[in-house]
Amino acid sequence: MTRRPILSAALVLTAVVTLTLSGCGGGDTSSDRGGEPLGVSVGDGPSASPSPSDSMAEGRPSIDFPSDAKNVFEGEKTGDSAKDAVLADNALSIDAVDEAIFKGSADTKALGFYNVDKALSSSIAYVQGYIDDNDTWIGVTRYFDRKVTLKGTDKAYVAYCSDESKSYIKNKKSGKVDKSVASADSFVLYNTALTKNAAGVWQTTDISSKRGDAACRP
Repeated sequence: MTRRPILSAALVLTAVVTLTLSGCGGGDTSSDRGGEPLGVSVGDGPSASPSPSDSMAEGRPSIDFPSDAKNVFEGEKTGDSAKDAVLADNALSIDAVDEAIFKGSADTKALGFYNVDKALSSSIAYVQGYIDDNDTWIGVTRYFDRKVTLKGTDKAYVAYCSDESKSYIKNKKSGKVDKSVASADSFVLYNTALTKNAAGVWQTTDISSKRGDAACRP
């Protein structure tokens, strides 16, 4: 799937964050929001979205997806509990944006819970693009090569790749599914910044993406 161009918030990466993914390298200030997201789970292998009860833990808003859409997140367990917590909330940040698309509203609880500052304003504009075109998406998006760089106890950076080759834009009115996408454009490189709030939630504050990045392609 080739998602419409989105997030134009330029993510400034400091020297601390040479986020060279084992397959995904360098960031980009362009924003072609690639594979949309959906959930986070525990386990050593690829994980799908959390159940509503999981999301409600510790007062967190639930995130609900339709049955025909799914995000899969690889590499949930790094062996470092601090990094694992960042990755879990990174996945929920992605899920929150997708849920807003599915619900046709940028005013969902989860969107502003997991995304703040530039990331929130960019995500709202992105979701609104789907709403204006009466679009949604279906299928499976895979997130992989997710790498965390911690900066102190309350700041972090996450770089990761997405594979949208099995997810597609669908128009809600016509029901038409768009499968016209070049294979190279199905892969997107992301760089994100996160800050841990007083409640211990890692909120995404900024994001940049580059569609078709060679480092994310097989």
